[in-house]
Amino acid sequence: MENIKEKRQNFRDQALSRLGETRLNNYGSRMIVDEYNNSADIWVRFDNGNMVNCTWQSFVNGTVKDVYAKTLFGVGYIGEGKYRTSTNGALTPQYINWASMIARCYSKKWQEKIETYIGCSVAEEWHNFQNFAKFYDENYYSIDGERVELDKDILVKGNRVYSPETCVFVPKRINTILLSRKKSRGDLPIGVRINKTKKKYETLVNSPKGRIYIGVYDTPEEAFENYKIHKEAIIKSVADEYKDVIPEKVYNTLMSYSVKIDD
Repeated sequence: MENIKEKRQNFRDQALSRLGETRLNNYGSRMIVDEYNNSADIWVRFDNGNMVNCTWQSFVNGTVKDVYAKTLFGVGYIGEGKYRTSTNGALTPQYINWASMIARCYSKKWQEKIETYIGCSVAEEWHNFQNFAKFYDENYYSIDGERVELDKDILVKGNRVYSPETCVFVPKRINTILLSRKKSRGDLPIGVRINKTKKKYETLVNSPKGRIYIGVYDTPEEAFENYKIHKEAIIKSVADEYKDVIPEKVYNTLMSYSVKIDD
């Protein structure tokens, strides 16, 4: 009987000694032991107030994760829910799309390579991976032999914010024909370049079959007007090809798409 009492007392002493113990997990977040029931049942609290039930060993090893810690570029966090970042050691498509979106907006290295993403952001709702993953499952569709991408500015031209209201999934082929290439054309209108030999302005248009030469004109404005006619016709033609597979709102947007001189 005395031995049992001693064991109980030793356990109480151990529990008391471990309450309040503080460590950093492997992701740099501070953990505090708030409750110690036994070595297989403890509760730790993170600085943001989030509580996690775990084992003493995982606490000591630092493997306890705070799903609300903003571990992805100081913005994105996993959140609580059914969606997982990986399955059988492979990243899930939901996570790949989410992580890429966050990187485009908040990674300096990414923006050094592609400057068009400077100034872009992600709606706070999508900082939580669970929310984005739900949107992905409800809106993603596949097309045999083609890549389908998340797009932020087809529905709202010039949009700089990734959000549930502004984003859609579209075939890469559609994304490609809408590229404006502002950096390469300088101050000239979209689709226009200088013909140095003739000292005039010429226009070319990208199509699914390659670049099409339109002609040479005296002014950049005249060159643009001819570019606009051909570009809008190509966009409508491609939209018709995908009419049965893309979302109706994407189709309607493409069919009414207007190319502006400063696009």
